[in-house]
Amino acid sequence: MTDQSPGAVARERAAVTVARSGEAADSRGASVVGQAAPASPGASVGASAPGASSSGHDEEPPPLAAQVRPVPAWEQAARRPPTTMVRAAVRPRMLLLLVLLLAAAALCARLGVWQLDRAQVHGAAAAERRTAELVAAPAVPLSDELAPQTTFTGDLVGRKVSVTGTYDADGQLLVTGRAHDGTTGFLVLTPLHTADGDAVLPVVRGWVATPAEADQPPSGPVDLTRYLQASEEAGTGIADGRTDGISSAELLNSWGGPIYTGYLVVASSDPAQASSVVLLDPPTKPGSGLNIQNLAYAAQWWIFGAFAVLLWLRLVRDEARGSGAEPTSDPGPTGAAPA
Repeated sequence: MTDQSPGAVARERAAVTVARSGEAADSRGASVVGQAAPASPGASVGASAPGASSSGHDEEPPPLAAQVRPVPAWEQAARRPPTTMVRAAVRPRMLLLLVLLLAAAALCARLGVWQLDRAQVHGAAAAERRTAELVAAPAVPLSDELAPQTTFTGDLVGRKVSVTGTYDADGQLLVTGRAHDGTTGFLVLTPLHTADGDAVLPVVRGWVATPAEADQPPSGPVDLTRYLQASEEAGTGIADGRTDGISSAELLNSWGGPIYTGYLVVASSDPAQASSVVLLDPPTKPGSGLNIQNLAYAAQWWIFGAFAVLLWLRLVRDEARGSGAEPTSDPGPTGAAPA
């Protein structure tokens, strides 16, 4: 082995150190190049394999036929195409509904008739009670209740009053077409000149079956107890001692005035009149023979019956229009839009 001087050894070590430094630098440069290459956009695209799948947004949408939702068999059977009202009405289920609803309507109609019958029964009972009250009520002077040429109010109907006066036999009339106990005849209408004035008061003295039964009124002063009743509408007029209405306006032209706007129905007379003239019952207000509450119930039942029939017509119309929607395309998962 050859001996070397210290200077040669130092130079040899320096050369080895420089060589190692260069190798380290080359190694670091290769490492940097290797790390940067995958980040390149071109390298990334190039590295992708053909046919490789990326995100779901790049996929092609399925065909339209594949998007239609299959319709279950039960839903297809429930769908009905539109048709005519007549064809819809004769379908079995609509005929069955018709039978049921007609039965309900018939029941409602029967209940309405029953309530109407109850209205008549209750109304008749109430009318009898009112008649008994009128008969039992004491008579009051006519002048306290009504004056000539004044308005006749509804609460005066049936009011029991007393009056004194003198009949005018020449002015007596027969009112035609009036029924009593099921028989059509005449009312005997006679003017009375009251004792407390020169006013004319129409007085219905009673009912007769034939004109021959109408007697002449008592002469001289008479004391009468009677029931008030409102004047009627004008009829065809007065002719040959007859009229078809008790109208104060028409009687004014024949009897003169002043005249009362109502008339009196005789209950008793002193002196008495002939027995051939039948006294009448106290007058009542129109419609007083029916009970209002039962009438309302009857109307309600009839309305329910009519509603049942109208309901069937509505169901037939809906049946004729058809039902069920056509199949619709499924838009797919939320957020997925076709290209």
